[in-house]
Amino acid sequence: MSGQPSISLQYARIPPCYHAHLDDTYIRRSGGIAVNPTEMLKLTNTLTGSQEVFAPLDGSTVRMYTCGPTVHNHAHIGNLRTYVFEDILRRHLHSKGWALKHVMNITDIDDKIINRAIEAGQDIKTYAEPYTRAFFEDCGKLRIERPDIITPATDYIPEMIDLVQRLLDAGYAYPEGDSIYYRISRFPNYGRLSRLDRRELKIGARIDADEYEKEEPSDFVLWKAPKNEKEPHWQAPFGAGRPGWHIECSAMAMKQLGETLDIHCGGVDNIFPHHENEIAQSEAVTGKPFVRFWVHGEHLLVEGEKMAKSKGNFYTLRDLLEREYDPLAIRYLLVSVPYRKQLNFTWDGLVAAQRSLERIKEFLFRLNTARLGPGSNPQLDAEAAAAFENALDDDLNTAQALAVVFDLIRKCNTALSDAVVKEDDRKRIFRFFQNVDERLAIVPPMEAIVQGDEQIESLIANRNEARRKRDFASADLIRQQLLDRGVVIEDTREGTKWRRK
Repeated sequence: MSGQPSISLQYARIPPCYHAHLDDTYIRRSGGIAVNPTEMLKLTNTLTGSQEVFAPLDGSTVRMYTCGPTVHNHAHIGNLRTYVFEDILRRHLHSKGWALKHVMNITDIDDKIINRAIEAGQDIKTYAEPYTRAFFEDCGKLRIERPDIITPATDYIPEMIDLVQRLLDAGYAYPEGDSIYYRISRFPNYGRLSRLDRRELKIGARIDADEYEKEEPSDFVLWKAPKNEKEPHWQAPFGAGRPGWHIECSAMAMKQLGETLDIHCGGVDNIFPHHENEIAQSEAVTGKPFVRFWVHGEHLLVEGEKMAKSKGNFYTLRDLLEREYDPLAIRYLLVSVPYRKQLNFTWDGLVAAQRSLERIKEFLFRLNTARLGPGSNPQLDAEAAAAFENALDDDLNTAQALAVVFDLIRKCNTALSDAVVKEDDRKRIFRFFQNVDERLAIVPPMEAIVQGDEQIESLIANRNEARRKRDFASADLIRQQLLDRGVVIEDTREGTKWRRK
């Protein structure tokens, strides 16, 4: 089940405003069907705290930036949940017919990377490279599509130096010792993303603390002077040093996507101070909105508790694979709860996710092997495609989208038993599942119909004979023997079919 949908949807004439307004005059180019704005993609914008209809600023290309990993270690499953939700957003945006320019950064310089590289006797590139490679390997196992542009921080030092200089020239930044700081008192809208008032900004001093003196505790560092000769540093007009964490995303995002982005994603832990600081840095020099839609994924819990190494509940993908969990089941569990709700990651949940995948696999096998007559019974799946689309348009409601999938499976299984599924229905339902896989990437691979193994066929024949004699204990024993060999059997109207697990 590969390839692209046969029909792509595009939308005409989106006005270039800060939050695009849509009305009934917008037309789907495929077929000229008028679009009701309530049927279009809605996303919860952290900036406004409400759901808003989304369309790209220029009407054709979505410019999206996602905060990537800091590569000092392997990504944990909480990180990976964020990347999975961003992947679903990416896939759904593509389905609308818009072009997508998706940029993701790699933070390959920060205090942890520097300190661990020094301890290992390596430069930061050498230290970070294996973790960068491992991150993309993990993404591949979880079917996360690769962004269009990947921006390692150390490749954009000139752009960061230029942005710091512009902030200095405009009076938004100041030197203190040999470092440069952002003066948040000059930016009156600071705190609007995280909804903090100025009295609460002392929190920022704790979260974004560093060793240097500054005018106000809440001011944040843009350019750090090296503490010693072993630290990597670059020459700049305002002194040797290295970038602070926040400046990298502003510089890279605007370099690749322009001064106003359509979408910026991350986890809720990025809202303050990181994304708040990105807004302050970027809008101070451009005078334009930095991001139209801020979209944030909620935290992941493990067995009801916050994940922490000290609690022994801190897991990377590699930890789960070592326990022989299927990466597709892991993705399914991460997809099963909408991105704006906390996900409680449990071992029972992983088992349930695997069972859900087996239900999909069993149904597709049954549909693929059934002998169907010619014709069509379109009411079988008449509402499924629209319901699935509406669920994802509703702020990526993946739980509702999956409910649509399993409701269709239940309905079609009944129809198969009643022999009312026709050949045209099979093709149409397979196209629906192709669409599901292109959006959610949770459909198990379609298996070839395998028959002809004499030992297995003999066991199946013995089981069928036992069933004929109503010797169900023997029939169940043979079924288990087949399962132990990795063989799953399906009893159909056309006889018993079997497949590998």
